[in-house]
Amino acid sequence: MSSRFLPTEDHRSHFPCTLQCLVDAVLISENSWSSYGCRLLALHDTWLERCLSFNFREQTIYSSVEVLETSQKIGRELQNAPHYCQSFASCCNTVNDLGGDIKGGGKSSAAADKVVEEIRAKGGKAVANYGEILRDRSFARTSDLDWDLIHRVHLRGAFMVTRAAWNHMKNQKFGRIIMTASTAGIYGNFGQANYSAAKLGLYGLANTLAIEGRKYNIHCNTIAPTAGSRLTQSVMPPDLVESMKPEYVAPLVLWLCHEQCKENGGLFEVGGGWIGKLRWERSQGHIVRHKNQRMTPEAVRDHWDNICDFTDAAKPVSIQEGLQMVVEVLSKVDSEGGVSGNPTASAASASVEAVGQKLPPTSFSFSHTQCIIYALGVGMSTKDPDHLRFLYEGHEDFSCLPTFGVIPSQAAMMDGGLASVPGLNIDFTRVLHGEQYLELYKPLPTSGMSSFAVAAHTRKQAQIISVNTYSGDELVCYNQWSVFVVGAGGFGGKRTSDRAKALVPPPNRAPDAVVTDSTTRDQAALYRLSGDWNPLHIDPSFAAMGGFKAPILHGLCSFGFAARHVLKQYANNDPSRFKAIKVRFVKPVLPGQSLQTEMWKEGNRIHIQCKVKETDAVVLSGAYVDLHGAAEGGGLQSELVFAEIGRRIKDLGSELVKKVNAVFGWEITKNGKTAAQWTIDLKSGTGSLHKGPYSGKADVTFTVSDEDFMEVVQGKLNPQKAFFAGKLKVRGNIMMSQKLEVILKDYAKL
Repeated sequence: MSSRFLPTEDHRSHFPCTLQCLVDAVLISENSWSSYGCRLLALHDTWLERCLSFNFREQTIYSSVEVLETSQKIGRELQNAPHYCQSFASCCNTVNDLGGDIKGGGKSSAAADKVVEEIRAKGGKAVANYGEILRDRSFARTSDLDWDLIHRVHLRGAFMVTRAAWNHMKNQKFGRIIMTASTAGIYGNFGQANYSAAKLGLYGLANTLAIEGRKYNIHCNTIAPTAGSRLTQSVMPPDLVESMKPEYVAPLVLWLCHEQCKENGGLFEVGGGWIGKLRWERSQGHIVRHKNQRMTPEAVRDHWDNICDFTDAAKPVSIQEGLQMVVEVLSKVDSEGGVSGNPTASAASASVEAVGQKLPPTSFSFSHTQCIIYALGVGMSTKDPDHLRFLYEGHEDFSCLPTFGVIPSQAAMMDGGLASVPGLNIDFTRVLHGEQYLELYKPLPTSGMSSFAVAAHTRKQAQIISVNTYSGDELVCYNQWSVFVVGAGGFGGKRTSDRAKALVPPPNRAPDAVVTDSTTRDQAALYRLSGDWNPLHIDPSFAAMGGFKAPILHGLCSFGFAARHVLKQYANNDPSRFKAIKVRFVKPVLPGQSLQTEMWKEGNRIHIQCKVKETDAVVLSGAYVDLHGAAEGGGLQSELVFAEIGRRIKDLGSELVKKVNAVFGWEITKNGKTAAQWTIDLKSGTGSLHKGPYSGKADVTFTVSDEDFMEVVQGKLNPQKAFFAGKLKVRGNIMMSQKLEVILKDYAKL
């Protein structure tokens, strides 16, 4: 089994490495060579020449491949096979063909026997094996025999052939298995209940083989091809059959068999030159059972919309992820106390009690040491000269990374103070971090003492904790934590919250920049020195209890990696350019994996999505970083006034919303052109200020130059005179402008 196939010197490389099929076992199970069978070997000559135009050298790649083609779709007639068979000359093949009849009738084995002869003539090894049928019937007319025969051939046949090859693959630590399912199995098809069940069963078999084979470097994937054949000629027009050539399917199979392909457990539809991957999706659902109460169909009916709502849907990829939700539900139900007529009354009242509660001021002291440890924890290294300003306290531009702002905030929450908030029943050993928002009002100092104002809010299945961080009396940064607490459900809030900073999906285009960074095996051990002592990130046994095969990286560590990627890519590592960041934590990262940050620039907002490079799994989504413009602060004098307005809203937001109840838009011009837009929202939540236009229609919008705005603010220009002189333009309800006095009374006469 060590023969080689060396194409001519004219063949050119299409893969980054050479590929010589020294295949220990290519086992292909199908009923008819001429109708479906080993169509992997029966491709058109012209496509074959393209397929084999790899730059084969004298190196040999040892492979073990098993292709189970069991859904009669990608057939080509035998006369098209010879050259493609040549590419498998060094393979050990099992060629299956029951006969010429698509229902299994006929005893001719000539088709398969001829293929075997051609493979042997090229120096390969092949054995003829004959099997597969279709028995299409409507469900009412399906007999026991129709059902059993289909399952014995399609499903049990795949099991038998795979089992025969399995130990060979294990022993050589390599294998590639391709199951051929069908769209009939994925979606169902009239008259094919037996066939559909067997085909979807193949996918279930493949998923388990992918799990069991992973540690032996055995990958198992499933394809659901659409291809023209004698089977489809009766249901497809001739031109469609012609367009569904098998050469539009086989390249996917070849790639999935390649040793460089890391895909495992995937399901792919393929046909006509198109390939798409399928995955499971699960709604957030709704808990309809409560402690000491009977679960009723009426409760299911009443919450049906929530059960079927795919907003913020999960995409589980393992049984552990699937069971995690059930475990959380059981914990939530068990934690409910007493019995009430309204199952959510107790939890809802507790949440209402917690809303708006504030902790007594606390403090956090730090020095340059903590800043440096944090920078190392999020992957900064002296290998990059730009990083030295964050790692060496003697550097002339020594600075603190902007995302260090989460550390004092986390200390304020984790020191036990939140336990004293009425109605906020949180066990932080059971907290799942959902989202994080951080906004800086000035660059962070490299040492000092911070004080905090902490407030708690709620939304459905989550607690929102807001933390203002002060240096003296000056507001330095604001954090918003969205946490999901196992066993503390039934918060009774809305699915979304007007207090929560919104996630923003990235633009629908290729990223403008991509940065990849490797984490180290000890990344979590290093990051935890910044104050997150959760044993989930260091203790293997504790991680196993959480369903993880190893301790996982802190979500805020990935958060720090992504933020500094943006800072380097778009701000030249200038921390004064950093304004804010928002992320959602999607999946865990294992220390040692590589983080890949994709970035889309839209003005001063950088949309980001962070993935694990090795698995392509998204770990941070809906994320963005807002930067200050390069000339911001010096370019427009009004920036300082709006910054102060923002601080006032942070401190007095709820009170201002009650008094004002309006949204104000501002367009600040410079040299006759719009230079900045601001929105003061004093209508929803606790109020907010953000740079940019309002997403809806503002109650009143002002247009004024930067110079005239400052003249009005300083009392040098009467706003009425400015209005009649055309220096101040107003759209909307002009009477609303009088309410601005509430927030501008110390600065303006508006």
